[in-house]
Amino acid sequence: MPAPENLLPDALVELARRVIDANREAGRTVALAESCTGGLVGAALTEIAGSSDVFETGFVTYANTAKSCLLGVNEDVIETFGAVSEQVAAAMASGALERSGADIAVSLTGVAGPGGGTDEKPVGTVMFGRAVRGADVESYSQSFENTGRAGVRLQAALWALELLLPE
Repeated sequence: MPAPENLLPDALVELARRVIDANREAGRTVALAESCTGGLVGAALTEIAGSSDVFETGFVTYANTAKSCLLGVNEDVIETFGAVSEQVAAAMASGALERSGADIAVSLTGVAGPGGGTDEKPVGTVMFGRAVRGADVESYSQSFENTGRAGVRLQAALWALELLLPE
């Protein structure tokens, strides 16, 4: 059986290619801190030949203890706001930037489903953090259409890649 050209959906790979090319041109390196996507964004970036020029590191911190131990997210922040919160997403991005030599770090944490959603944070709720060296950390909340676990994860990965594009 011949190997597929890409392991991932074409839309994800094409956006990852834009991210690698634009950051290479800008002379920037990137880092990731992923929770609900489990490394999908990093996988998309590494689908691109030569991505090692730009993609420095990725942290997959699915468990709260990993968010604390690997990224330095304060356990009180997780307990107070929940793992799916803008505060945790911002802390994850900040931790990824601090623990890498990258110029920009993006994080995401959310509810991919099918379970785990609440009235306050239904399935499809994803929080993002964006940390750029020398700038304030930003956080964002997105509500994606609940198109199933794979669909939510894909939408979140695409949004995270958009955040990695130079402005």
